[in-house]
Amino acid sequence: MSRFTQHPLRPLILAGVLTSLAVGVTACAPPGGSAAPQASSTSDFGAEGPTCGDEDVVLSGYFETGFPLPKDLTAEFTKQYPNVTFDIREDQFAVITQNAPRVLQDSPPDLMRLPQMSELATDGLLLDLDPYAEAFGWTKWPESQLQQLRVDENGRRGSGPLYALGLNYSMTGVFYNKSLAEKIGMTEAPKTLDEFDAALKAAKDAGITPITQFNGGATGGLAFPLQALMASYGDPAKINDWIFQQPGASIDTPENLEAAKHLKKWIDEGFFADDINSLDYAQMMSRFIGGDSLFMFDGDWESGNLDTQMPGEAGFFLMPPREEGGQIGAMSAPLTYGVAATAKHPDCAAFFLNWTATNEKARTIGVEVGGSHPMGPADAFMPPVKEGSTTAATLAAGAQLSEANGAMDFIANATGAIYAQSWTPNLQKLVAGEQTAEGLLSSVQSDYESQIGN
Repeated sequence: MSRFTQHPLRPLILAGVLTSLAVGVTACAPPGGSAAPQASSTSDFGAEGPTCGDEDVVLSGYFETGFPLPKDLTAEFTKQYPNVTFDIREDQFAVITQNAPRVLQDSPPDLMRLPQMSELATDGLLLDLDPYAEAFGWTKWPESQLQQLRVDENGRRGSGPLYALGLNYSMTGVFYNKSLAEKIGMTEAPKTLDEFDAALKAAKDAGITPITQFNGGATGGLAFPLQALMASYGDPAKINDWIFQQPGASIDTPENLEAAKHLKKWIDEGFFADDINSLDYAQMMSRFIGGDSLFMFDGDWESGNLDTQMPGEAGFFLMPPREEGGQIGAMSAPLTYGVAATAKHPDCAAFFLNWTATNEKARTIGVEVGGSHPMGPADAFMPPVKEGSTTAATLAAGAQLSEANGAMDFIANATGAIYAQSWTPNLQKLVAGEQTAEGLLSSVQSDYESQIGN
């Protein structure tokens, strides 16, 4: 799963980081049935709408470890609403992925970082948030913000009830070290895939590791550059169709095959670190911050961290198209949080989610700490950011992506098990020379069809 995982993005998803485990999620229905629960009517909220009230409230949370944004938001929320405190349990995303069905059933949290959400929704473990969307006015936000968070009765995402909200929108692209770029004569972001390939070769020739990328253990981090290449070769909308399980959609297409072959060429030419299959996310970040590589495929959730760790030294761009001015696309998904179907304080949890998207201080934290665009109305407050910062670059790229309508969910989110059971092992085999580009896509598509029941 990922920081984009529904999420994952994750995430990412990365948020994600984008991690998963080598077993799939086994959805568990709550006692007494598997139908998704119905949320309260808006008439049940009272004249003030959903609130946290005046009495002391302890919101329980199950969050992903290693990422400061959620906890920074909860701390600020308590400052503004002192009667609300948080009891937060944290785990690695892989552990959350494994535990999600059982946690939602046996010890339902008020707020939870969600892995892939289709099975969790259809098995009745998540609360339908549509009444809150109506009460708070989320229905007036750009629909694209909520589309990935809807699940229909068949478990297909993109339509149906709303089962989650994002703390922000995450997006992936390519970070680069400005000092190392200068050493190879790279003065601006590549405008075409050929220019990017040339920069990779120049870095390799100069003794610089071209790309640091995690791909160890249960985490197939090569899915990041692979999906970026898919967007360069084909239509991002078709990737979303596959992720959302639209009838007849396939990942095994001629365009995606060219993308997979391109990734294999990068592997064969030594553009990744030799130990990529044992490299985890934290090691990747450490190496990039330490100046050990020119490029890194990762998400804007690291923008604030990079602005702190290497101020002014990290740039960012979206994966370039094959031809200048061509179609661009990138993974872009909410940092997904949901409410358990039987949560103790659902109104307060929803009030918190609405606050993260509409409160000026919360939105400032979302940008400065999360490095991403907050959820919320299109004309909502945005804090100023420092010119030349990594955050400024990622926000600009997000605007570029929005204009191009090239946002994709993460390919790891197509099913609850596809990342751990198919993408990750096949990508690791691709590095080891035990899998081909053709075999990679064929195997993933076969696993996908098995998992969705086709």
